[in-house]
Amino acid sequence: MSNDLKDNTNVKQAVPFFMVVNMDKSLNFYINGLGFELKNKWEPSGKIEWCWLQLDNASIMLQEYRQSPPNEKLGEGVSVCFMCEDALTIYNQITLRGLLPSEPFVGNNLWVVGLKDPDGYNIYFESPTDVPEETLYSEWLKTNKMN
Repeated sequence: MSNDLKDNTNVKQAVPFFMVVNMDKSLNFYINGLGFELKNKWEPSGKIEWCWLQLDNASIMLQEYRQSPPNEKLGEGVSVCFMCEDALTIYNQITLRGLLPSEPFVGNNLWVVGLKDPDGYNIYFESPTDVPEETLYSEWLKTNKMN
């Protein structure tokens, strides 16, 4: 076994794995709302219980609870940030598909587009920008229409 990790890249990617209450509702959100594609699935009894979804180079896995979900609130404290070329394009696309993300804003030199999935997981799409910190999308649109 070599100690030289530079020559032996083994870890390929991190893939968020969400436990969900209602797979159909989650698939509708991720596929029809956000534009993910179903890449792999497990249907032990004719219904999808686990799946792998992909959007461009990003992936997530979903698995439906087989029994009652835990009493704790799902999604609490869990956020996934998808780094994008243009998060505002994602905002416009998902809004047209009927999703209601919060108003984009600039934070940490990134446009931030956020929304919660049906189980309360925080989903963010972010892209680099030189727009000033804390600028709201609506303010930015007004300024850019005047120029």
